[in-house]
Amino acid sequence: MGRHAEYLTTLLKDGSGVAFGPVFDPAGVFGLGIIEAADESEARALTDADPVVVAGIGRYEIFPMRLSITRK
Repeated sequence: MGRHAEYLTTLLKDGSGVAFGPVFDPAGVFGLGIIEAADESEARALTDADPVVVAGIGRYEIFPMRLSITRK
C-alpha cells in the first residue's frame, strides 16, 4: 500500500491526479480517485500502472465524469 500511495502522490504532482482517498462505506471501505485524462485509454494506462493493479491485489473501475460545478 505504501507503493500505491507513492504512485498516487506522483499522479498528483504531475497534474493527472486530482484527488484520492478512502470512502468509509458501512458495507466495506474502498478507495475513490479522480484523475484528469484525455480519454478512457489514457485513464486506463494510469490505473493499470498502479502497483496494486500490477501486483494483482487491486483494481479500478473507470467512469467518465462531466464537471458542471467546481470551486475556483
